[in-house]
Amino acid sequence: HTIESVLNQSYTNKEHIIIDGGSSDKTVDIIKNYDSDLVYWISEPDQGIADAMNKGIAKASGDYLLFLNSDDYLVDDHVLGRASEVMQDGIDIYIFRVKFLYPDGREMTSLNHGLGMLTNFKMGSCHQGQLISTRLASKLGGFDVSLRINFDYDLLLRTYRYGAKSETNEMILSVMRQVGISSRRDWVGFKNRYDEEKLVHNKNVDSMLMKIIYKIYWFLYIPYRYFRYCLIMINKKYLKTKDIKALQ
Repeated sequence: HTIESVLNQSYTNKEHIIIDGGSSDKTVDIIKNYDSDLVYWISEPDQGIADAMNKGIAKASGDYLLFLNSDDYLVDDHVLGRASEVMQDGIDIYIFRVKFLYPDGREMTSLNHGLGMLTNFKMGSCHQGQLISTRLASKLGGFDVSLRINFDYDLLLRTYRYGAKSETNEMILSVMRQVGISSRRDWVGFKNRYDEEKLVHNKNVDSMLMKIIYKIYWFLYIPYRYFRYCLIMINKKYLKTKDIKALQ
């Protein structure tokens, strides 16, 4: 589905690159079926998702990058064309919305905050909805391969600190099925993500004031998130209210 959602685009000024981490299932056989439609593909062991994305950056020759993982797909066959119509010179990253599709059938839509003060603390968007300048991503060194979950936020924070210009749009660009490593809904999964967010903050801190702000932020944020998580669990187990979107 991911591959065909790209190949079926009516917008033709694109290149399709696939980086596979040496899968031992039927992934390579599937990719070979589309060999003639791909600019480049490779299947070899890597250091994780961030490493695979960096390999894609190295092979890309287009002006902008869009990263889709194996559980993601473009929302329809014409969305890249619509996105190209709103793009203009001088913008480093375009931020669109992403539809979340949950195993139980629920659907939600992502935030699409542009680069700004919020970026110091949170992602505010999804990389599946971001078209980022190839030149800028390369200049900033791509993704940090030491990160397992928040490598996309780390790059976004660095683009903000670099002074990149962003533009937001309400259009839904892609669909993200909530089954990947960043989609775990238990507290351990949340806590792992928060711990790595904290690591991203610490590695990118640029002033003593920001260091102090981060200390206060994390002192308050983890208890707040745990309290919200408990409310969600109580709602699911005892109240069984259908509308839990507000709590999440």
